[in-house]
Amino acid sequence: MNDNIRVLLAKPTHDAHDRGVRYIAKKFRDDGLEVIFTTFLLPQEVIRIAIDEDVDVIGISCSSHGHMPIFEELFTNLREHGVDDVLVIGGGVISGQDQQVLKAWGVSAVFGPGTSAGDAISHIRANVLRR
Repeated sequence: MNDNIRVLLAKPTHDAHDRGVRYIAKKFRDDGLEVIFTTFLLPQEVIRIAIDEDVDVIGISCSSHGHMPIFEELFTNLREHGVDDVLVIGGGVISGQDQQVLKAWGVSAVFGPGTSAGDAISHIRANVLRR
């Protein structure tokens, strides 16, 4: 079994507020997670990379209030491609009400401003499905 956890961190569409997710990418790498980082992609492009790179986790960072259609399309594409073993997490500025909807759709956790990188790492390590 491969002990490396592969994480795709994506800043979809043209949400340019990427300082936080870049910091998280560094912290994840420092902890030994394998990180692939992308920006300015559509959800279907994120899924293509996730499949091509055989990732264990998809992390979507949104800070400009366009997150609901992004996550909706992401989950539609995951279902269409039969991808059901990837842990999906969210981050950024996402309201509590929207977080509840995202969790109902299948988002494992949402990490907002002020969350420690250690909390996200612990969540990933505790919840990733090993293949």
